[in-house]
Amino acid sequence: MQFLIDADLPRSVAPLVSSFGHEAVDVRDIGMRMADDPTIAEYARSKNLCLITGDFGFADVRAYPPEKYAGLVVLELSRHAAEQTILMLVEELLRQSDLLSRLPSRLAIVKIGRVRLRPE
Repeated sequence: MQFLIDADLPRSVAPLVSSFGHEAVDVRDIGMRMADDPTIAEYARSKNLCLITGDFGFADVRAYPPEKYAGLVVLELSRHAAEQTILMLVEELLRQSDLLSRLPSRLAIVKIGRVRLRPE
């Protein structure tokens, strides 16, 4: 799979994603560090990239209908989540190949010990 990593996540997320054999593009590496959510979403959609973010705004299916995307992954994080916690959540997601295959056209809300897919 190909992923777009949002700027609200640590830079270490992209190498982690790559270590699982996937492509990872960090928005900071393509000049989109300060881009607003609609611009990031449109880039992900136009390039067929699954977005990984900690921004719960992307969980609004009215604004970002999952069926228009290669996948939307929103990490449910506390306000001051440690980098280690974020990497653990991403790794938990990446280890579930059956789940990854179902990500296109879906929203995944990822929190410790649980992944919810919408629509199921």
